Amino acid sequence: MSEPIDLLLRPTWVVPVIPDRVALKGHSVAIRDGAIVAVLPADEADRRFTAKEIADLPGHALIPGLVNLHAHASMSLMRGIADDLPLMQWLQEAIWPAEGKHVSHAFVRDGTALAADEMLRGGITTCNEMYFHPDAAAEAFAAAGMRATVGVAVLEFPTPYAANADEYFRKGLAARDKWQGHPLIRFAMAPHAPYTVSDDSLARVASLAAELDCPIHMHIHETAHEIAESLSQHGVRPLARLARLGLLGPGMIAVHAVHLDAAEIELLASQGCAIAHCPSSNMKLASGIAPVAAMLDKGLTVGLGTDGAASNNRLDLFEEMRQAALLAKVSTMDPTVVPAHTALRMATLDGAKALGLDHLIGSIEPGKRADLCAVALDTVNNTPCFDPVSHLVYVAGRESVAHVWVDGEKRVEKGRTVLRNSNKELIGIATMWQTRLEC
Repeated sequence: MSEPIDLLLRPTWVVPVIPDRVALKGHSVAIRDGAIVAVLPADEADRRFTAKEIADLPGHALIPGLVNLHAHASMSLMRGIADDLPLMQWLQEAIWPAEGKHVSHAFVRDGTALAADEMLRGGITTCNEMYFHPDAAAEAFAAAGMRATVGVAVLEFPTPYAANADEYFRKGLAARDKWQGHPLIRFAMAPHAPYTVSDDSLARVASLAAELDCPIHMHIHETAHEIAESLSQHGVRPLARLARLGLLGPGMIAVHAVHLDAAEIELLASQGCAIAHCPSSNMKLASGIAPVAAMLDKGLTVGLGTDGAASNNRLDLFEEMRQAALLAKVSTMDPTVVPAHTALRMATLDGAKALGLDHLIGSIEPGKRADLCAVALDTVNNTPCFDPVSHLVYVAGRESVAHVWVDGEKRVEKGRTVLRNSNKELIGIATMWQTRLEC
């Protein structure tokens, strides 16, 4: 007697990520109650299961949903507001003044809704978020049906969101308490950067992260200027300061990590830290090229992030996969580093591992949640296709994403988000905020 399931997916290829370097042709994925029940040959699946819904996906590769390991989602409302500037000038002269004038619960909710739609259409099912008003971000991600880890932002200087570090902690932890137990929303501690957070606050972050068993999500060694300032003010490089304060460990997600020496890479690896590599943002802000090949060689977990749309200017992990692979090759003069399978793993399983979610998502395995993305590889631009994984990294783009599921529920169908804000509504939201920002 056949087993009842909710959904049976029949793509041309299943790229499970585990096992590595495998593309299964002629296989199906069975889903029940939002979880993957089995990955098995299509004819066997037809005999074993009776599905409420069957999705035939000829010419498609089914991959795990992509994990955006670093984003400032609501900054989508500031996309293009200040291009072609160095990081500190960009922050001090454009971004921070705009945030001081406009950032609110409504701004973050609306900007995150816009970003969530963009990410889902591009196959991103999980976002690691860092910004003000975490409650508003959680509200928007939950409404979009998207998985998110939302940061408890910590800085020392006042903003419209909080007057001081104590208020950042209080508001962020209250948001965490409010959303505790939600199936899609988790929280992390998110001190902005070593140069904006005091020793006392950093020590408090380390203590809370241990107490709450949550990740720490932080910009680290993004620019050479940051390191010079730390040497001047603290007598040590930022990473040494963080180590002294007890922040390094398996829950640490070091964002950017562009300027690391060999000893620092060894230190991060020995402590079980993870890296959020943001190649497009690093290039656009001329921060530098992160030593990803050396990181991987030492066993560091390296995921991929888009950063915010104000410094990228798109939330597109297909672009980040390609850029990560190509930058690693040209910076080492070695075409064998970061091959396509590695880049795909960085965008899926390694991002999930960094967030402590690899038991739930990041690969197509029985028992994991059905966060999945179907990519059309049968279009003119994608044919012929000799190797689907190569195509996913070097040929296809987010426009090739046809269908997306989160917890087995359809979020994108034929390239369009379903049962969420309409294009007209989202464009209206963006236009309203553009008018305010231009005033």
